[in-house]
Amino acid sequence: MSAPPLARLARDQYLSGDEPAATRSLTELIRDISDREVAGVAINRDVYSLNSLNGTVDLDGERFFFKFHAEEGEDDTIQEYYNAELLQAAGYPVDVPALANGEPGRQILLYRLRRDPRFSDLCRGLEVDGAAADTPEVREAVQAQRDLDAVSLARMRETLHAATTAELAAEPVNRLFRDRLFDPADDPAGTAVAGRVSRFYRGKEHRLGGARTVVLDDAEFFAARWVVNGVEYDRTVGELFDEALVALVPERYGPAAVIAHGDAHNANVWFERADDGRALLTQFDPAFAGRHVPALLAEVKTTFHNVFAHPFWLYEPAIATERYSASVSYADGRLVVDHDHDLGALRGAFLDTKVELIWRPLLADLHERGWLPADWRRLVRLALMCCPTLVHELRAGGPTGHTPVSAAIGWSIAVAAGAEPVAGDDVFTEFFAAVSPE
Repeated sequence: MSAPPLARLARDQYLSGDEPAATRSLTELIRDISDREVAGVAINRDVYSLNSLNGTVDLDGERFFFKFHAEEGEDDTIQEYYNAELLQAAGYPVDVPALANGEPGRQILLYRLRRDPRFSDLCRGLEVDGAAADTPEVREAVQAQRDLDAVSLARMRETLHAATTAELAAEPVNRLFRDRLFDPADDPAGTAVAGRVSRFYRGKEHRLGGARTVVLDDAEFFAARWVVNGVEYDRTVGELFDEALVALVPERYGPAAVIAHGDAHNANVWFERADDGRALLTQFDPAFAGRHVPALLAEVKTTFHNVFAHPFWLYEPAIATERYSASVSYADGRLVVDHDHDLGALRGAFLDTKVELIWRPLLADLHERGWLPADWRRLVRLALMCCPTLVHELRAGGPTGHTPVSAAIGWSIAVAAGAEPVAGDDVFTEFFAAVSPE
């Protein structure tokens, strides 16, 4: 049997814990595609890059950043190169790869190495320090986000057009949402919830809570009615996944499409400075960008991860467990969670910019053209729910290191995003009220 292609082999070696072998495979691959002297290959240990492998390499003394996707659909990595050119032509600030290889199983991209931090790293530093909203550092970060959001809105408005259902369906951004809910190889039509839902959550126990941990089997967990911080929700986790599978289809989005990145959360954004000292943000990693991105999906992932997905509960659950608390009780099918997590000053400001500079004007444009589906709130809510639950395993005790505390917080936020309150308001109902054009 022949050896697997080098990119796939490097991925498998790294995921199995054999980093030296993965480094050797990557060295060989990069030497083959660049025809240059390769040295200093180093793989990054990166909590934000949940589904890709990346690192640094020297080519004839010049330093590069390499990456390729290590998940379903990694054979499409090369499309990122063309997506970057598409975004650049549309007027987005985007980093374009210096070298790309698209051979099946050998896909890899190389960018000239930047010394700029990712915006997510800068924001993490502010949040670790608990910076207040009126500090100069926070004000600069918020202004940089506002500037990028203003550019993104202008580019989406300029490229807003009617697309066919087939054009919408062909966009890679769909792989961030519905396509993760089923197994395309076994069920190409997507008739049953499986995919990451089955791999992450079915047939496993679910542990939630702090000092007193509630343990549920998957049937109890998927059927539980949630009450979070006194607000009761109308849908279970199982009902949300079932609804998402049926609802998140191109036929439901309406014709509105835009050229957009689709996954421009702040871990895919560089923070740099102009010659005059102004802070600038530049997008990279446009693996899910496209010409016909459904307008309703264009900013969903960015909004959830930049605002609602605090890094301490999604990416660094140990910190969430130290900083926050979550008490959980379960009786008669009702799961009651009380937690003390909030957005904080920085993410609260980011939410304001998303409302003002992205969602409210974009939805108003769709409404004015008659392109806003009547059930747009349900579609956006379900897409938001998919972000934390399908990006990696949110279950405590799994391979991503979640604890009962971080899992309780994460699932509470996911349910609040996707379901509707039976009575009362939360941050998501306030968001939808603020952006609604109706």
